[in-house]
Amino acid sequence: MNIDKILAISGKPGLYELKLQTRTGFVAESLTDGKKITVGMRSNVSLLSEISMYTYTEEKPLVEIFRAIAVKENEGPALSTKEDNAKLAAYFKEVVPDYDEDRVYASDIKKALNWYNILQSKGLVSKEEPKVENAESIKEQVVEEVKEKKKKTTKKE
Repeated sequence: MNIDKILAISGKPGLYELKLQTRTGFVAESLTDGKKITVGMRSNVSLLSEISMYTYTEEKPLVEIFRAIAVKENEGPALSTKEDNAKLAAYFKEVVPDYDEDRVYASDIKKALNWYNILQSKGLVSKEEPKVENAESIKEQVVEEVKEKKKKTTKKE
């Protein structure tokens, strides 16, 4: 499962894939409807690979939680987020037995399951070990891609 370029943008529903970086922000494509949007540098954006949830012993990366759900559901869809909070908490307890019930709220569980279902519908979840690069290397890759595109456009002129 490679979610290195998958973003959660505050104030925007769903998940987005990072396409390229611009001077004033970056371009992202929605995983739900495929629309491209520009996001300014002032927007609150999180890479899914950088998000984790509280457990009693440590913080567990979201990638590992998604992998646990994929193993439980045999890479199928997770429980619907429309279920009541008690059922969602019981389901999440099966997936992550040691999650901290005091610090992980029902809204966090719903968001994680919703994100998993979006990724699952796009075929981005698997039972294999997660491959997570750090955010800086991704940023460098995107900057290099933009530089390459600029070189190609200036050579044509």
